[in-house]
Amino acid sequence: MKHKRKLVFICNGSDCKKSGAKKLYKELKGATDEPSLRGSCKFIKTKCMDMCKTAPNIIVGDHFCKKTSVEKVLTEIKKS
Repeated sequence: MKHKRKLVFICNGSDCKKSGAKKLYKELKGATDEPSLRGSCKFIKTKCMDMCKTAPNIIVGDHFCKKTSVEKVLTEIKKS
């Protein structure tokens, strides 16, 4: 049986860092430690995604989240 994990790409460009990407990463790591979400996704830090005006930027699977928050990202992670 194959376990499906979502890939979550977190931009670590300078504008995203200024907009709270580091804090967002830490909060997401903590939120996905819950038993219901444990092991459901893999976080990957990236270099600049060239979407600096909409920072912080995160890609969940094939969905691009602009000016995102923890709640928005968790909603995308929970979608099948």
